[in-house]
Amino acid sequence: MKLILAGTWLGKGGFFEGILKSMHFLSSIQDIKKFTPPFFLLVPYTLSTQTLELEIKNEGEKIILAELVGFKPYNPKKSSGVELKLKGAILSDEEYKERIKKIKKYIEKGDVYQINLTNRFEFELKGSSEELFFNFYEAQPVPFAFYLELEDFYVISGSMELFLEKKGNVIRSKPIKGTAKEEKTLLLSEKERAENLMITDMMRNDIGRIARTGSVEVEELFKVEKYRTLYHMHSTVKGITDKSLSEILSSTFPPASVTGAPKRRAVEIIDELEPFSRSYYCGSGGLVFSEEDFTLSVLIRTAIGRGDRLYYYAGCGIVWDSVEERETEEMHLKVEAFKRAGSLVFQR
Repeated sequence: MKLILAGTWLGKGGFFEGILKSMHFLSSIQDIKKFTPPFFLLVPYTLSTQTLELEIKNEGEKIILAELVGFKPYNPKKSSGVELKLKGAILSDEEYKERIKKIKKYIEKGDVYQINLTNRFEFELKGSSEELFFNFYEAQPVPFAFYLELEDFYVISGSMELFLEKKGNVIRSKPIKGTAKEEKTLLLSEKERAENLMITDMMRNDIGRIARTGSVEVEELFKVEKYRTLYHMHSTVKGITDKSLSEILSSTFPPASVTGAPKRRAVEIIDELEPFSRSYYCGSGGLVFSEEDFTLSVLIRTAIGRGDRLYYYAGCGIVWDSVEERETEEMHLKVEAFKRAGSLVFQR
C-alpha cells in the first residue's frame, strides 16, 4: 500500500509519501468520527446514496481512510516509459450527444437547470501505474494530485478542484465550472459564466447548511486559471462553521460542480443516463489533520485501475443553451493530459 502526494497538499514543493499507520474501509460517513486525525480520506461518489437518500449504481465502494504517522519526501524514479492504449469509451460521441439532448428535454420540463454528464474511457497500461501518475502530473501539474495504491486497485488523481478546505472555523470551496482551450473564449462566454454562477449559488446553499447565519460570502467570482492543456473558471465561497467533518460532508456531499442543479434530481438523472458507476470519480479525497484543519479535493481528472486496466472519466456541465458538438469536444479536451501521460517519456 502506498500514498504519494504532490507537495502542494502540504504547502510545499516536490512530492511526499504518506507514512501509513493503518488502512480502513468504511461503510458510512458517520464512521469517520471513530478515527483521530491525521488521515487521508477517499469518499466515493456512490456514497451519495446516503447523503441524498437515493439508490444509484454502485460496485460496493467503501470510504477509504488511511491513518498517517507523517510524511517523508519522495523522489520519483527515473522514467522508463509507460504506454496507454485507448480501448474505447462506454458512450460513443453520438450516444453522448443524444444524452445531452435528453438532458435539455429535462431542462425544458423544469426538472433541472444543469446536469454534469460523464463518459468513461477504458485504457490498457503497459508499465508502472506509479510512473503513469508522475507522467500525468508532468503533463499537467495541479495542486491536488495524488496516487493511492492498494492491494487490488489504485487511484490516480490529477485534480485541480478544491471541494472543501477548513482552517480554524473558516471553510472554503472553489467550484470549477467553465472550460476552454483559450482564456478569451472562456471570459467572453455568457454560457460559461451563467453555469459557473449557478454552481457557485449551489455551493453557497450547501455551505449555508453548516455555516453560521450571515457568514456565507462569495470571495471570488469567474476567476480563470491556466493549465497546460486548458483553462478553467472557478469561484470561491467562504463561510464560518464549528461543525464536525462528518456533519459537513453529510450536508454538502456530493460536490455540486459534478452533479447539477437541483442536486438530488440531477443525481437521479445522471444515474439514468450514465450506463456505469462513477465509483470514486466525482467523489472527494484529501488530508484531514484535525476537525479544524482539512483539505478535500473533488475527484475530477481521476483514473481507477486494476492491473493493466484503467478507467478514466471526463464530463461536461449541460445547460439549456449547450451545443452538443462543443460539449463533446470539451469532454475530449479533458482527456488530453491523461493521453499525453501515456505517450511520452519524461526526463526526471
